[in-house]
Amino acid sequence: MGETTKNQGRKSFMSAENLDSIDRRILSELVANARLPIAELARKVGLSKTPVAARVKQLEDQGLITGYRAMLSPIQLGLSHVAFVEVRLADTRQAALEKFNAAARKIAEIEECYMIAGGFVYLLKVRSRDITDYRRIMGEKISALPHVTSTATFVAMEAVIEQSAPTL
Repeated sequence: MGETTKNQGRKSFMSAENLDSIDRRILSELVANARLPIAELARKVGLSKTPVAARVKQLEDQGLITGYRAMLSPIQLGLSHVAFVEVRLADTRQAALEKFNAAARKIAEIEECYMIAGGFVYLLKVRSRDITDYRRIMGEKISALPHVTSTATFVAMEAVIEQSAPTL
């Protein structure tokens, strides 16, 4: 998988550092509107449809574009409560971490989960309807995750910056 390929005479790349300005513009346009037709995308980046389609395919094949999805409004869906949860585990050996990771992935309310270096092991972003709903999620789901010994919750009062896609 670590090998590069040629695509219509263009130099191939495997990382964001090797992207040219057109590839960066393609990615920026797709982040802004993933439903943009190839013809419109081509017009915006100043190329014809065929090379733009080939570049998009190459970006997908190389894993820089991992998918397309609809962005939903959590507020409109009634999910305005955001909590960040520090999680400490009793066991941090690899098997325990893998078991925790697999179980955490099954909890729909966990929007993000990061393993952290420092005083605790994981940081979770949990989205719910309200504090009562969050308390239920904490008691029934998060506290029941494998090897959890303690948690600390921090409730967000306002989202100052919240984005789901990296900027280029």
